[in-house]
Amino acid sequence: MREADGERAVGQYPDATPEEALAYFERKYVELNGQVTLLEQRAKGGAPAADVAKSVANLTVAVANANAVGNLAALAERLGALGGAVTELTEQQSIETKAASAAAVAERAEIVTEAERLAAEDPAKTQWKQTSAALDALFAKWQAHQHDAPRIPKGEANDLWKRFRAARTTIEQNRKAFFAELDSAHKDVRTKKQHLIVQAEALAPQGADGVSAYRKLLDEWKQAGRSGKKQDDAMWAKFKAAGDVLYSVKSEVEAQDNEEFSANLVLKLELLTEAETLLTTTDRNAARDTLTVIQRKWDVIGKVPRDEVKPIEDRLRKVEAVVRKLDDDHWKRNNPETKARTEGFAGQLNDAIAKLEDELATAQKSQNARAIKNANEALEARKAWLKAMGQ
Repeated sequence: MREADGERAVGQYPDATPEEALAYFERKYVELNGQVTLLEQRAKGGAPAADVAKSVANLTVAVANANAVGNLAALAERLGALGGAVTELTEQQSIETKAASAAAVAERAEIVTEAERLAAEDPAKTQWKQTSAALDALFAKWQAHQHDAPRIPKGEANDLWKRFRAARTTIEQNRKAFFAELDSAHKDVRTKKQHLIVQAEALAPQGADGVSAYRKLLDEWKQAGRSGKKQDDAMWAKFKAAGDVLYSVKSEVEAQDNEEFSANLVLKLELLTEAETLLTTTDRNAARDTLTVIQRKWDVIGKVPRDEVKPIEDRLRKVEAVVRKLDDDHWKRNNPETKARTEGFAGQLNDAIAKLEDELATAQKSQNARAIKNANEALEARKAWLKAMGQ
């Protein structure tokens, strides 16, 4: 093989023709050329600079000592050029690596920030099912980021993990404390409600008379709070069953009373028919006497069915109001002070009317149309006042 400083033996190929021997050593060159070409392509494609540099070093030695026939000097020159490209590639990849690392740090910091936000929530207002699911999702995201994202500096990675772990620990501690307190509160509520159930069931012998006491227990039940849906529903079923016993007896008693009081209702309706004739009367004395008799009979008759109490009582109150108004109106008309004022005012009106009649006669004689109109209007007004006073 001819080189710049002379010839160099590249090997022997016995038992072959010169052409066959030369072809063999040319193939060795072709193999080296292919390796250099492949390395150039890897460098252009952004292969790791350290890997490219290692391959350049190995191929440089291989070309220098190659037992091959071909332009080995050109291969050496190309490998030298690759060595310079490795330096540029190293700088570029260093910049890219730093940028990717910074982006990875920012992404992981976002995971930490979200975990710390969850940890800062008020435990009493936290929706723990959603928060626990969110925390699990953040942890899964953290693990995926560690596996798939570019590596970040160990110090920063450790600091971020410490923050994430601290937030996770805080959330777990708050959750455990919340549910421990909730369990304690539920236990107190269950104790109160069990005691109320015992009291409600003890009212059964009282029958309808126990309804009032049961209603008081029901108020306490509502104020006791909740103790968990499943347990609370079961306790409510027992408490309600105790009340149903009382209300069932009460309904039976009321049904019996209503049957017994139905006859009373018929009598009171007859009295109402008589009483309502007073709604149009003007004789206060007769109305008052009649109403007094009706009221006495009303009281003697007694109770009526519960649902009918208010309707018939309202009808009787209406009649009583009319009779009472007759007395009030009579008193207003015959009150000495009021009467004196009315008579005095009536006298003044009569005097004014007489005077206006004289003025009207004078105006008519003089045929003064305006004076006639004014006198007539004044006369009508005063006569209307006098009529309103019943004079």
